Amino acid sequence: MANRPTTLDTYKPYLDQRWQEGCTNAWKLWEEIKEQGYPRGYARVRAYASRNLRGKPRPVGPRPPSARSVTRWLLTHPDALPESDRIQLKAVLANCHELAALSEHVRSFARMVTELEGERLPEWITSARAASDLPSLSRFAQHLERDLNAVIAGLTLPWNSGVVEGHVNRIKMLKRQMFGRAGFELLRKRVLLYA
Repeated sequence: MANRPTTLDTYKPYLDQRWQEGCTNAWKLWEEIKEQGYPRGYARVRAYASRNLRGKPRPVGPRPPSARSVTRWLLTHPDALPESDRIQLKAVLANCHELAALSEHVRSFARMVTELEGERLPEWITSARAASDLPSLSRFAQHLERDLNAVIAGLTLPWNSGVVEGHVNRIKMLKRQMFGRAGFELLRKRVLLYA
């Protein structure tokens, strides 16, 4: 009964190959064979992967970087990245043209924020909206256009509400600490003592 032919038999060599290449996510494997015409559901692929593939050795080699690592590399100033991270980022960007384009937009926006160059924002929005292969970036640019004057002022003027936001955050933290422990009078005293 275990050797009975199934619709998955045709795809097993492909699944074995992808497993050896390092793709060990059963959902991803199922999506790949579904695109090739596999008519059944995910459960059979998951069962095959856990029963037959889990014990097979995978090639030992460098693991691809996590999404969190790539995000950190993109959001860190290039001069502040260690050499090993810089090399890995360069390799990642060379293999993914969408990520390379996103990197340029992110760096350009970061330069506007850190150097208070808000007058460049309309030009940046135009280039971000033109990036059809980056729909999330295009939506972000569209949202910036809704209140363009305020955003330009925030990116141009040296004043900000950071101090006020810090005080609001501190008061909220005190309120959370005091919740259910004492009345308003003690909360008021603590807020005034910190001021």
